[in-house]
Amino acid sequence: MSASAEHSESIEHRAKDRLAALSLAALGVVYGDIGTSPLYALKEVFGGAHHPVPITPDNVLGILSLIFWSLMIIVSLKYVLFIMRADNKGEGGIMALMALALRPIPPGSLQRKAIIVLGLFGAALFYGDGVITPAISVLSAVEGLEVATPAFKPFVLPISLVILVVLFAVQRRGTATVGTLFGPIMVLWFVTLAVLGIISIAHDPGVLRSLNPWYAVRFFEDNPVLGFFALGASVLALTGAEALYADMGHFGRKPIQLAWFVLVLPALVLNYFGQGALLLRDPTAIANPFYLLAPEWLLLPMVALATAATVIASQAVISGAFSITQQAIQLGFSPRMEISHTSDEQIGQIYLGGINWTLLVAVVALVLGFGSSSNLAAAYGIAVTGTMFITDLLAFVLARYVWGWSFWRALLGALPFAIIDLAFFSANSVKIADGGWFPLMFGLGVYLLLSTWKRGRDLLRVRLATDAMDLQSFASSIDDSISRVPGTAVFLTQNLNNVPHAMLHSLKHYKVLHERMVVVFVNILDTPRLTEEKRVVVTRLKNQFWQVRVSFGFMEQPILLSALDQCAADGLLFEPMDTSYFLGRETLIPKLKSDMCFWREKVFIGMFRNAGSAVSFFGLPPNRVVELGTQVVL
Repeated sequence: MSASAEHSESIEHRAKDRLAALSLAALGVVYGDIGTSPLYALKEVFGGAHHPVPITPDNVLGILSLIFWSLMIIVSLKYVLFIMRADNKGEGGIMALMALALRPIPPGSLQRKAIIVLGLFGAALFYGDGVITPAISVLSAVEGLEVATPAFKPFVLPISLVILVVLFAVQRRGTATVGTLFGPIMVLWFVTLAVLGIISIAHDPGVLRSLNPWYAVRFFEDNPVLGFFALGASVLALTGAEALYADMGHFGRKPIQLAWFVLVLPALVLNYFGQGALLLRDPTAIANPFYLLAPEWLLLPMVALATAATVIASQAVISGAFSITQQAIQLGFSPRMEISHTSDEQIGQIYLGGINWTLLVAVVALVLGFGSSSNLAAAYGIAVTGTMFITDLLAFVLARYVWGWSFWRALLGALPFAIIDLAFFSANSVKIADGGWFPLMFGLGVYLLLSTWKRGRDLLRVRLATDAMDLQSFASSIDDSISRVPGTAVFLTQNLNNVPHAMLHSLKHYKVLHERMVVVFVNILDTPRLTEEKRVVVTRLKNQFWQVRVSFGFMEQPILLSALDQCAADGLLFEPMDTSYFLGRETLIPKLKSDMCFWREKVFIGMFRNAGSAVSFFGLPPNRVVELGTQVVL
């Protein structure tokens, strides 16, 4: 074999090894949520408190067919093969999809406002999912103790709460140290699901007839009203589908697709069919069909394995909430928060204390308020289906305006999925009074905060620009009557063409200017990451005034000092001990009959006061920062 052939073979071998490693890692992060759905999905369909389906052979085959084809159409076709094409330079998730869909839409247009509303509400529902997933997953796993012996029933709630509190308490340590265990545990989980399902199917292979979609169609023909209600419970088999898309930036498209088709999908189908075969043999097994698949000697190990799997599923959703918050901050929809990086190697592993403890309080309240996984199931479906439907609408905009598809092609591509997701959402909407109100109210609250922050920042920007001076004219007007002191003064601004208020206040109070006056505008783009050569744009003005535009992607940490070092190529050098950073600190005053209603002004002012410091957010040295205040009437 020639040297070039050996080299090519070596590269191909390394690529396969990397693909396998990433697929294993994806199992531990991406598929935890949907992988733990067998714990409660069929139990809720046939034994839930809300319109349970009678356990008859036709109904069991019909529901299994519905679940199988839902997995094939919604997860495999829509998400794995179609939506994952809508990557924003490798990044996925509803915020990335919104940013991508907004790119060709002109500012100020009605379309742009509608896309922002959809994207923000979809993100808000994701937070609702982030609260419900840990609660329902951990409760479902620990409820297996009741199957072992009813004596454990009083301890299910306390044990679940302890697990959840520990889970959130260790978030600040990050997942770097235990992340390598997630993949192998989830491999064991899915293999166990498949084996238990195969053993049960072997006793009643006739259940495989459910692969025929006709059984689902006939179920709806025979039970139109009950079939509609059954959609609300069967959608629990699809929870976590959005995570496939949201976590694409961490692993890439191919590893996620490979893990789904090779292991996850077959294991889920086999387990659901195994549970169905069990119910055909013994309808009383509806008490907990998942755990009753296992022999009695395996029950406690299954509880332990299921608890580990649900903790992993919860970890993935919590990490997703951190990531989506970081994206919201970068895109200007959320105030700055303290972001801690928990890994030196993986940029995506971050921790936000405020979000973490808020989620914990909400999760504990959910567990105490609902008390069981069955009660929580009513709240779960509406958050999932709402996000799915919004994804359909944004995907249509993307296909039409970014990919350049014709109107009819884009409509026909998105419409079938939208109809199915709307049917699932409608079926779950009847459970609003039984718990579905929670994710809607939670999502509405998050949406109001995100939209209020965005509207308030836009209004503040307008107010600050009202009496602003042109920077070029100001720089040209500086003469020898104003003293200049050695050093460099860096002023952060929201408008690169205007004189920062902090500069005017500095000149008013100190009566001097620094030798070099640098106005810096930090621009967060709608792309995930930038190459270093596109990072800074430097413009030199008269009298040693400089304009610097620094750009970051919305998935990057905006460390300003390292970016400013690149200005040296344009003749602008920053000596660390000779550079001062000036920040404006606005004191906001609400005003009646303003452009924003009074109560939202008060909410925005509260968020503004409690926003994280720009010093830590941009990585500035605290002992070199000067803050100058001004009052602004909204």
